[in-house]
Amino acid sequence: MSSHDPVNHPKHYNTGSIECIEAIEASMSPLEFKGYLKGNVLKYLWRYNYKEKPREDIQKCLWYLERLDKVLEKELPCQKKNTSVQSAE
Repeated sequence: MSSHDPVNHPKHYNTGSIECIEAIEASMSPLEFKGYLKGNVLKYLWRYNYKEKPREDIQKCLWYLERLDKVLEKELPCQKKNTSVQSAE
């Protein structure tokens, strides 16, 4: 990976042999890690409009949401991923 990717692989989170997110996951129970992911989704969604790079914060929000979805997919493999967006009505 030659180009800087501040959303998927920030340089400051990749200085050791594993990524920071992997160490965080290893230090928590599955329930705690899901809460951590949910908290980051909320954080980035909450503050995106107040930042110089709002799209980057939305992308980070989506990164954590996708990570949460992957964790849930491992826990609930019988549920198929719904790729269609349902109306809230």
